[in-house]
Amino acid sequence: MSTIARNLQAVHERIAAIARRAQRDPHTIRLLAVSKTFGPDAIIEAAQAGQTAFGENYLQEALDKMAALKLACPDILFEWHFIGPIQSNKTRPIAEHFDWVHSVEREKIAQRLSEQRPAHLPPLNICLQVNISGEASKSGVAPQDALTLARAVAAMPNLRLRGLMAIPEPAEESDAQRLPFRQLRLLFEQLRAQGLDLDTLSMGMSADMDAAIAEGATIVRVGTAIFGHRDYAK
Repeated sequence: MSTIARNLQAVHERIAAIARRAQRDPHTIRLLAVSKTFGPDAIIEAAQAGQTAFGENYLQEALDKMAALKLACPDILFEWHFIGPIQSNKTRPIAEHFDWVHSVEREKIAQRLSEQRPAHLPPLNICLQVNISGEASKSGVAPQDALTLARAVAAMPNLRLRGLMAIPEPAEESDAQRLPFRQLRLLFEQLRAQGLDLDTLSMGMSADMDAAIAEGATIVRVGTAIFGHRDYAK
């Protein structure tokens, strides 16, 4: 068994254990493998271990991997999630090649994704990125503006609004980690109470997924615990 396969198994076991402690069904939590800075070989290893949903932050890197994997693994149906910041000039290839986008924070970006989604593809699944910790340096719609944006996105053709995503300010203590995830879940429930058909809370990474799952995460975005530490100097 490869290192990545062992790591994946350990992450699945960790998710299941956390879910049971939180009295949740582990099958309601999806693992998104975040493979930024790692090449196609790492994804192929993960795919051979059963992982098919991958999150990517960098567009060109993701497109290169998609092309490589189409050749290397033609029989595997991959699911690609864009989870990084979105520039206006990058919306077309995102709309054309991805299944999910987790990082929509402006109506203009959503409108471009809607207009540029090819007609032969199913609607693009969308999560709104919420700046739940209120950090000046962090992307995301302010919580008080989320309902307006959610209603606008839900009305757009070629998009399917699924839920919310957040990357809270890092914290060491469990209670401190759980607070922003709880706030995101409460916002999610408020939007549902307003009639929005949401089913996805994308929150939690390698360091804080225990807290995220305890607060209701349905997708956890895990990179380091699967692929190892990243070398951004490459």
